[in-house]
Amino acid sequence: MIYWNEGGKQCSAKWHSENGIAPHQKIQIGDDTLTADAAYRLACEGVAILYRGDFQNARQLLQALVRRVDKPSKKSKRANKDSKDGEVKEKSPLDLFNLHRLSQSQRARILGMLLIQIEADHSIPLRRAPDVAQACIEAYGPQTQSCIISLRELLGVISAHEWRKKGVPVLVRDDEEIRIHPHYGVFSPVRGEYIELVLRAPLPKALIKSSTAFDIGVGTGVLSVVLAIREIQNIIATDQDDRAIACAKENIDRLHLSNQVKIQKTNLFPEGKAALIVCNPPWLPARPSSSLECAVYDPNSQMLKGFLHGLREHLLPEGEGWLILSDLAEHLGLRTREELLNWIDDEGLTAIDRLDTKPHHPKAFDQADALYAARSKEITSLWRLVAK
Repeated sequence: MIYWNEGGKQCSAKWHSENGIAPHQKIQIGDDTLTADAAYRLACEGVAILYRGDFQNARQLLQALVRRVDKPSKKSKRANKDSKDGEVKEKSPLDLFNLHRLSQSQRARILGMLLIQIEADHSIPLRRAPDVAQACIEAYGPQTQSCIISLRELLGVISAHEWRKKGVPVLVRDDEEIRIHPHYGVFSPVRGEYIELVLRAPLPKALIKSSTAFDIGVGTGVLSVVLAIREIQNIIATDQDDRAIACAKENIDRLHLSNQVKIQKTNLFPEGKAALIVCNPPWLPARPSSSLECAVYDPNSQMLKGFLHGLREHLLPEGEGWLILSDLAEHLGLRTREELLNWIDDEGLTAIDRLDTKPHHPKAFDQADALYAARSKEITSLWRLVAK
């Protein structure tokens, strides 16, 4: 629960945060008279603002906070350099990554200080508030009481609802555009370069005898869809996340592929063996700060190591494991190529081929991005692994 004083009365409501942020202890009521400078000062001091008034004004206030948070400071201009004994030297890629993560965490903390109330029926008691009932039901499910959330999180819920309605175009089949509809909290397949790799990689010979494949960490179901389009008849896709399971099932059903693709809730591998096993694990070995970041950050490369550890015993003779992985972690100093090759070798595996492609998402070309030096060198690869 979260507590605050309003109109001389003690008030309370359920607190909800997808990022696991603890209920704020200091809360001040804000309305349309609150200036952006005053709101920014309060947020920096750790005081959350529960907004009362006009919803569109609340959005404008959040945008004003974004501008203030993102305004470069003299300190940030020197952030990529160290000074020791009067000598200035460039920071390492790992230092820059850690500084970037710290900066993003601080940014999220400040922007998350602007709060709004949502009633049990998912209505917002503010003037000019949009109808967010369907978006909230999709993200949170039915509610029985009023709750307080950050406005920034709510806007993410609304954005996810729009993505879910429109879908993300991933490929064209027989002149028909195929779209994947991501759910809230499930990573959207916006980076199409890895989909292209799965589309053009040569299929293993083992599929001739047994047209079976496993998709480890199904997410939205996009790779299962690609494997089904490549005419693999029996695909078992796994995940541990309930949102991912529901999302993948919906996408598979929408594309009428449920006869080929079965979804299981399990950790990594299902029972049995397959001719082809595909895995696109999180690419960076670091701790995620939200459920959505679990698709990007994998502490200590746990999923990657787990996939490599179980791959050999789940492959049919002449079967292949396709590991889809970016080398961004290597350019950031989070993992070395030698470490990856050693993990592959230690599990009795060998790479018979590697298909590479360059990312074409906007951040790869944004020189203002804090990690541009590493992103500009990034290569996404599909490693074709077989048992020794």
